Order: sequence, then structure tokens, then C-alpha cells
Amino acid sequence: MLTKEELPVCPVATTVQLIGNKWKLLIIRNLIYNGTQRFCDFIKTIPAISKKVLTDNLRALEYDGLIEREVFAEVPPRVEYTLSPIGKSLKPILDAMYDWGTDYKNNL
Repeated sequence: MLTKEELPVCPVATTVQLIGNKWKLLIIRNLIYNGTQRFCDFIKTIPAISKKVLTDNLRALEYDGLIEREVFAEVPPRVEYTLSPIGKSLKPILDAMYDWGTDYKNNL
């Protein structure tokens, strides 16, 4: 996880750094609205994302403390991703984005 000194001074810039690419937002969207997900669930619901890009973004979100990864000792191994408590606090932001996007599309 980044230290406070490594984050931008501006709070908006901090937020953009942590969730500011479309893949991270779609991963967080899945976890907020659909709950716990496995790797294959993300692939199905975010069809344009490559496995490498998904892996990189999941690792970054985990490193930043926004998601948690649980590995089950099974064969084949099962890995599940959930939002951390701080990740769950992003729900109002995504709800606002959803509402804004809906209003925008309805007013075109």
C-alpha cells in the first residue's frame, strides 16, 4: 500500500491515481454490484479486457488496499476477490457516476 508521502497532495488526484482507469472502475463496479468475483467472472463481464491487463489491475487494486484476494487450497486453486472496507467506501462515487451517466444518456 502506498504511504501518504507517495500520494499526490490533491485529494482528487489521489482518487484518480487509485481508480482512474476504466479497467479499475469496471472491476470495482463488478465487486460493488455483484459481490465476490473470480477471475473468470471478470473476463465474462468485462469482455474487452485481456487476462494480462486484468491481472495487473487486480494486483494494483490489492496493493492499494481496495480489494482483498483469497486463495483456497483446492485443486485447481480457487481465487476470489472482494472489496476491502476502504474499497466498499467507493460505492457512493460509483453510484454518482452511474446516475450521472444515466442522466447524460437520457438527455442526448
